[in-house]
Amino acid sequence: MTDQHLTSEKNGLRMGLLTALILIAYTGVAALAGFLGKIEAGALDIVLLAGGVVLAIRRLKHACGDRMTYFGGFSTGIITALVASILLGAFFWLLGGISQAAVRQIQARDLFGSDLGVLISGLGIILLGTMTGVITSLIAMQYFKSAEHQGIPEVEVV
Repeated sequence: MTDQHLTSEKNGLRMGLLTALILIAYTGVAALAGFLGKIEAGALDIVLLAGGVVLAIRRLKHACGDRMTYFGGFSTGIITALVASILLGAFFWLLGGISQAAVRQIQARDLFGSDLGVLISGLGIILLGTMTGVITSLIAMQYFKSAEHQGIPEVEVV
């Protein structure tokens, strides 16, 4: 069953919201449990975001009956990452306003100096998430691209 009314923008927005909910829930649990400052917590955020981007591209390809344009898949991945990253950054700003302890967990390493505030951290989350989505979309589209975008098979000369 194909959904001809599903555009890359609608799909990216919908999957971005879903990915953001998962990232927000995970970040909230990490902040409450006290391991938000660990490097592994940030790495799992990136893995969850990349998974959301890949699932968004897969969903669009299935909805288009396996006839997705390259730019359509690439753009749905970018939109998914952008929406999820903006919402995660906004959640981090909210979390910083509610609990200074969560922000102090991240500042404990003091990688960027004492001037690293909640605003700059949220903007960093948006930038990192969006760039991760762009790179993940490029890689995922090599797998999900349609047959007409595949390379010409080499002919063996006898």
